[in-house]
Amino acid sequence: MPDFNTTQLQIIRIPGDGSCLFRAVVHGSCIIQGKPSPSKSFQKRLADELRDKVVDELIKRRKDAEWYLEDEFDRYICQMRQCHVWGGEPELLMASHVLKMSITVYMIDKKSSNLKIIAENGQEYGRQNPICVLYHGYGHYDALKCK
Repeated sequence: MPDFNTTQLQIIRIPGDGSCLFRAVVHGSCIIQGKPSPSKSFQKRLADELRDKVVDELIKRRKDAEWYLEDEFDRYICQMRQCHVWGGEPELLMASHVLKMSITVYMIDKKSSNLKIIAENGQEYGRQNPICVLYHGYGHYDALKCK
């Protein structure tokens, strides 16, 4: 997967409140759709709505999703409904289905300081113009915007 210089993508800081993955995704969705960046309070509301839809999507796709969850399915679903619980790979995949958009996840390569793609979700919705998020490797996500 290609590396990107950090000058090619702008990092948009997202609050670390347990909903950063959902906040980063909804922020990125606004960027892709040409909407203005949401205020922090509107971003939080959109993130909470996305979280609910993502959990509903997990339930809908239980047969496909259950095997890769780290916890018993019903307990996992119960936890993910709580606004302070961190999301991860399963939620990114389900968010791509909910939004019908691809989501590309980047990490900063410590050796080169370049951004490296670590996951691409929802490729069936098109590879052009994905929502881009930055994973910091310790449970936090920020939004990314192409410059």
